Amino acid sequence: MTTAKDIMTPGAQSIPRTGTLDRAAQMMRDHELGALPVSDPSNHDRMCGIITDRDIVVKCIAEGHDPTQVTCGDLCEGTPRWIDAASDVSDVLREMENHRIKRLPVIEDSRMIGMISEADMARHLTDDQLAEFVHRVYTG
Repeated sequence: MTTAKDIMTPGAQSIPRTGTLDRAAQMMRDHELGALPVSDPSNHDRMCGIITDRDIVVKCIAEGHDPTQVTCGDLCEGTPRWIDAASDVSDVLREMENHRIKRLPVIEDSRMIGMISEADMARHLTDDQLAEFVHRVYTG
């Protein structure tokens, strides 16, 4: 059985909810990422959301806000999706498709240990599975 841990990119970076969007953008640039999980230092660094490069552009800059003043916590919405490290790849696929998400944090022993992206999925799916994944995530 192929698990989430088998296909993830290890060592995912995160940013505290109090971190500013300019800092998040710098981290994304430095680590060549398109998204960062957001952690809550007041709650044992528990993940409280994910911030994407698109969020920064659309929800902050395009709205005329200052990314040096807006925090990641200001933009986090809803309950973050994640998957247990021991979950089967079919569960990963279902989670990403059902929620139309392109990045999925991997959790083991209540700690984030990695991230699964579209590229990770592409390396581990058959061509037919990949086509179905893309169809469901992008066109739903």
